[in-house]
Amino acid sequence: MVSDVRSGPGPGARERGSTTRRRGGASIRVRITIWATLVVAAVLGIGAVVVVGLLARSLESGVATRMESELTSIAEGLEQGLVASAWIAERDDDVLIAWRSGTTTVVNDENALALPTPPGEEPVRTEIDGQSMLVVAEQVDDGMLLLGASLAGAEAAVATATTLLAVSVPLGVVLIGLVVWAVATRALAPVERIRRQVEEIDAEGLDRRVPADGSGDEIDRLAGTMNRMLDRVEQGYRARQRFVGDASHELRSPLATMRQYAELTRAHPEAAQPGELAEVVVEEGARMQQILESLLLLARLDENAVRGSGSVDLDDLALEHAARARASSAVHVDARAIEPARVDGDRRLLARAVTNLVDNALRHARERVAIGVRVVDGRALLWVDDDGSGVPHAERERVFERFVRLDEARSRDAGGAGLGLALVREIALAHGGTVRIDDAPAGGARFVIELPAEEG
Repeated sequence: MVSDVRSGPGPGARERGSTTRRRGGASIRVRITIWATLVVAAVLGIGAVVVVGLLARSLESGVATRMESELTSIAEGLEQGLVASAWIAERDDDVLIAWRSGTTTVVNDENALALPTPPGEEPVRTEIDGQSMLVVAEQVDDGMLLLGASLAGAEAAVATATTLLAVSVPLGVVLIGLVVWAVATRALAPVERIRRQVEEIDAEGLDRRVPADGSGDEIDRLAGTMNRMLDRVEQGYRARQRFVGDASHELRSPLATMRQYAELTRAHPEAAQPGELAEVVVEEGARMQQILESLLLLARLDENAVRGSGSVDLDDLALEHAARARASSAVHVDARAIEPARVDGDRRLLARAVTNLVDNALRHARERVAIGVRVVDGRALLWVDDDGSGVPHAERERVFERFVRLDEARSRDAGGAGLGLALVREIALAHGGTVRIDDAPAGGARFVIELPAEEG
């Protein structure tokens, strides 16, 4: 039994702690509401200021237009003798009139004496008796005609508009903030539901999935993505569970064998042959080393730590392994189907894959093994045939799983640890290729590695 003892908080605890700290920040709903409210408040505030300014300018411009029209009418009457000074003095309305000619000044109201003379032709603002006035003037013969009108009405209208906007803009901002909050809450409710459901999934409930409504919107696509991620997590977790169990069993077996021989030798030294324990230790140790090396290589391949490192001639690899097989086995090895083929990859890993396929074929062949290499439609094919019993169609995918041996009855020395074909598949995948099993022409199994071929 292997125990795993760690001191201090583990990665899960650190992740939960970081999640807890993140929860202290403002939620997306709050941030959306705040930013939307601030933007709306700024836009409405600036709009209100502009509206009030335009209203004040428009009302003042209207007063100035009316006064200039009246000023022109009175000035023409003075010039043509149609308007007398007495008419000006007797006029009683809301317009102040002052007629300054020589040393005399005729006014219709005492406040008209305070009317200032504008420096130019444009109307000027002034304050008389605590009231804002707009003054216009025109040169008539040897005198100056001045008119002044109160801006109280315009200012009252501007004040009323300002009050209305001061009340309506904040109310509008609050109303829009509430609407944004409600819309954001409704829009993010499915996301929060998905988050809660995923958070509740643990190692015992990896088969649970997030419900998708099939609408095809962003939330539905998020649910689909989460479900695909959960599929990968479940597959990885289940595979790791099987992997750990099988690896523990495979490593326990050689250790148990060595321990049994050691205990037997210690209990009955006279029954043990000289060097027998050493042979067992060397043999089982080599087997353990092979298993560990294969496990480490599989771990590297799982982590995508292997990258292509250069051009590799598959035909050279195939010829080398054909020669090795002829030298180490009495089985006839046919290499006539080897043609030139070059791929980009790691030569050491590709050689390991070819070694595993050739060794597998030699274990199962009766009399003959054939090795071939060819390029077809931009794909480099390397295959190894044997004339053994073949692989049933139902088992052709399973044989590439780790620690799988279809012939459990035979000895482990003959069958290996069940990692060879798994390594072949992972090496092929790491090089952008595939591996499959076909029927061999001689009646056995044909293992085919297919990789992207180099151009030229």
